[in-house]
Amino acid sequence: MLSELRSVLDSVGATDRAGYKRCVVEDNCLGKPTASTRRLSFQRLSELYALDPQVTLFRLLRRLWPMDVSSQPQLAVLVALARDPLLRSSAPAVLNLKVGEEFARSTAESALRTTTEGRLNDSILAKVVRNCASSWAQAGHLQGRTFKRRQQIKPHFVSVTMALAVGYAAGFRGEALFNCPWIRVLDVDPGAARNFALEAKRAGLLDLRISDKIVDLQLDRLDPSFSPSLEK
Repeated sequence: MLSELRSVLDSVGATDRAGYKRCVVEDNCLGKPTASTRRLSFQRLSELYALDPQVTLFRLLRRLWPMDVSSQPQLAVLVALARDPLLRSSAPAVLNLKVGEEFARSTAESALRTTTEGRLNDSILAKVVRNCASSWAQAGHLQGRTFKRRQQIKPHFVSVTMALAVGYAAGFRGEALFNCPWIRVLDVDPGAARNFALEAKRAGLLDLRISDKIVDLQLDRLDPSFSPSLEK
């Protein structure tokens, strides 16, 4: 729902959850034809992105969103991955592909079937896989319509900042931060991740001290109320 997320964040400044709901449901910033579709859109956006400044991940998204337009698809997928277990289960089927290799729906279906413990029938499972493939295409990892192929994305220190914050919230510390799953989503190796992190430091987004193999990351500058929990 990248285009919908853009419309909401471009239509209203920082506000509370009620303000975002009002923007979608009452002001109809998404241009939906009926009240029911507006409410459904808000529900789905809330599931993926929270749209609530009380939630750390959304505060980070709101802070970083206007800093670099090219990073917005990457910011969106990082937050969605943190909040959506089905999308997260599809990640290996995409991230393990070589550039130019075709996305195999059967691989994603197998992973999702395991995650859901067989609770989804074949038609629902196929729909979930299509939605996941669309999400990865919007994020830039896949290209093509009928047959989607892997392409390498080009990260920015803004999206790497988000990946480090999510990784920190997920419990990664020290050197492991530069090789955590959230960094790998951005198609960067640990050395490149370090360099991007240093750029983020120079931009005033975080505090970082690196000495030999000791890495000390502080996120107070990014968010003074940072909570090391994906649920808050």
